[in-house]
Amino acid sequence: MLRWPQCLGDFVDVRAAAWFARATSHWSRWRPDDLVAAKGDCRVSVVIPARDEQETIAGIVTGIREELVERRALVDELVVMDSDSTDDTARIAADHGAVVHATGDVRPDLGSFAGKGEALWKSLFVTTGHVLVYVDADLTEWGPHFVSGLLGPLLSEPQVVLVKGFYDRVLDDGSDAHTPQGGRVTELVARPLLNLGWPELAAVVQPLAGEWAVRRSVMEQLRVPVGYGIEMATLLDVWGTAGLEGLAQVDLGERAHSHQSVHDLGVMAAEILHTVARRAGVAAPDADEAELLQFVRGVGSSWRSRRVPLTERPPAADIAGYLDGKGAPC
Repeated sequence: MLRWPQCLGDFVDVRAAAWFARATSHWSRWRPDDLVAAKGDCRVSVVIPARDEQETIAGIVTGIREELVERRALVDELVVMDSDSTDDTARIAADHGAVVHATGDVRPDLGSFAGKGEALWKSLFVTTGHVLVYVDADLTEWGPHFVSGLLGPLLSEPQVVLVKGFYDRVLDDGSDAHTPQGGRVTELVARPLLNLGWPELAAVVQPLAGEWAVRRSVMEQLRVPVGYGIEMATLLDVWGTAGLEGLAQVDLGERAHSHQSVHDLGVMAAEILHTVARRAGVAAPDADEAELLQFVRGVGSSWRSRRVPLTERPPAADIAGYLDGKGAPC
C-alpha cells in the first residue's frame, strides 16, 4: 500500500494528507462477491471509449464480460463507445460481447465531436447504470479487478461519488520497467497545477488516470470537455460540489498501455491547461478551439498548427429527453 510520507507533513496541505490516509485503498480490499451483495438494486455500467484500438479491445471486453458479467453479476452493461474508428474496433468489440455505439449516431440532433470526453458524455444517453465505470481501450496490462476495485468505495461508502484509479506504469520502451510515476502530462502539468492551485487535491496520485468511476447522479450534472480535459474537469468540479469527502482513490496495481508522441501530448496538455484556466475564471468560458504551434525538426523543418478542442458539453441532465427511462439514484 502506498503510504503518505510523514516527513512531508509540514510542507503539504494537512487536509490532503488526512484525505489520503482515509480515502486510499488497494483493489484487493474489494472482493467482487462482496460487491455483488452490496450493490443491491444498483445497476453498474462499464463504458470503454475507443478509437482505432482493434489490437487491444477484444481482450478488455472479454476479460470484463467473462469475469464480471457472466461469472459474477457485478456489471449489468458493458458498452463500447466507438469514436470514429477507421479500423475494426467496433466489429471486434461487438463480436466479443460488448454493446457498441458510434458516438456520432447517439443523439445526432446534438451534433458530434471527436474526443474522449465526447464519447463519455454521449454514453450517458445510451446507458442505464446508476454507477458508471470508465476503462481505457488501449490497455495491454490490466485486469478485471480494475472495475471491481473502482466500484468498491462507491458501493460501500454512500458519501463517495467519484473514485480515481492509480497504478504503477509499465514502460513501453522494451525494458518492461515499472515506474510509480504518472504519465508525462500528469507529472509535468496536472500535478503541479493541483499542488499550486488546489492543494487539497495534492494527494490525488494520478488525476488524469483513464480508469475511474462515478455516480450517474453526479456525472449527469457536470459540464464535460469533449477532449482530454474530461478527467481534470470532473475531478475539480466534483471536489467543488462534494468536497474531499466525496472522493476516493484505489491502487489498481500495474497498468500498461500504448504511449503517445510528445507532440500529441502537447495537445493534451493544452486542453488540460485550458480546462483548469476556465475553472479558475481566467479563460473564455465559451471558446470552442485554439491552435497550438509545434516545431517539426528534420529535413525541411517547419512549424505546424494543431487544433486544440475546447468545447464543453452542457450537463446531460439539462438536455431535453435525457431523463426519459432513467431511474432514481441508488
